[in-house]
Amino acid sequence: MRSRIEARFADLKREGRAGFVPYIMAGDPDAGTALAILKGLPGVGADLIELGFPFSDPMAEGPPIQRAAQRALKAGMTLSGVLELARRFREGDRATPLILMGYMNLILHRGIAAFARDVAEAGVDGVIVVDCPPEEAGELADALDGADVSLIRLATPTSDDARLQVVARRTSGFVYYVSVAGVTGVKEADATAVAPMVERVRRASDLPVAVGFGIKTPERAAAIARVADAVVVGSALVDEVADAAEMNEDVTGRVLLKAESLAKAVRSARIGQTTV
Repeated sequence: MRSRIEARFADLKREGRAGFVPYIMAGDPDAGTALAILKGLPGVGADLIELGFPFSDPMAEGPPIQRAAQRALKAGMTLSGVLELARRFREGDRATPLILMGYMNLILHRGIAAFARDVAEAGVDGVIVVDCPPEEAGELADALDGADVSLIRLATPTSDDARLQVVARRTSGFVYYVSVAGVTGVKEADATAVAPMVERVRRASDLPVAVGFGIKTPERAAAIARVADAVVVGSALVDEVADAAEMNEDVTGRVLLKAESLAKAVRSARIGQTTV
């Protein structure tokens, strides 16, 4: 439900801090481990969670998330499997907003109306579709509106004021600001460059602004948390999956430990500062 996202951001505003939004790939390295990570994230400080649904040609993703998608697909993950993970997560957690992030091909294959119905039934609160521009999103927006699921759009460093108005239209939940030009996990986000862009997005929309791409370390996450409403971290976590699996270590424990360090940095970033 959209209200879960709105309620969480209202809580964050009252607490005077940014939210921590970890991203993991559904089915990476396998369905059971992905579910264990998903269930463990709220306990280590996740305020919202992004769950990627694997696709063979994830054009916005850098090598770490591309490899995560390949591992998940090799392990047999499907969109139906992703929805089952969401459903099982929601059985034990009624409060943490869950956002699906992926690509339009799989949605079209399932059918837009069926997709909207199924994500709502699985307890998903919002959807980010990387390759669906606003001009082509009418049918999807209508279906998700009818299911009370947020369609969350992306703004980028190249979005001018006119484009931001288009992006803001029919967006709900929050706006996702892509902090660097290019794909995930390659360049690093610079808080001094991000801050004025976040303000521009806020002028176009009264929704919270979450910033992602290029945020890998607690220090970088803290810097972004001082200027944004939420901080999204993905590549750093899927790298932990890959490294732990390669070293035959506890994947779940290692990912959650990394997530906890990032969450602590985000939660403490504004102590002693004026809130955003």
